[in-house]
Amino acid sequence: MFTPKYPPQDTAPPATATVIPAAVQPSAPAPIAPAASNRPTVQLTPGSALALAAGGGAVVLVVGAVLVSMLLAVAITGVSVAVVAVVLRLLIKDLHNHR
Repeated sequence: MFTPKYPPQDTAPPATATVIPAAVQPSAPAPIAPAASNRPTVQLTPGSALALAAGGGAVVLVVGAVLVSMLLAVAITGVSVAVVAVVLRLLIKDLHNHR
């Protein structure tokens, strides 16, 4: 159940290196063709690209809304603690004045 699944290994034979004498070497290196792969390529159609963009936008909006609501909760808590501190200070001051 928790064993990892690895993709199949490439079966292409390893490239062999050939030594070219210095007098015969070309001025520019020849391009090397990429090795063939058995893995399927991912092709995005316009519809799937649009769905991907819409999904990404929705994720950004949801994460933004969660972060803003958390910031608002912290701000409201800070203001209410400050109001309670002022009220307690006034009550203590009033208590000392009546003695």
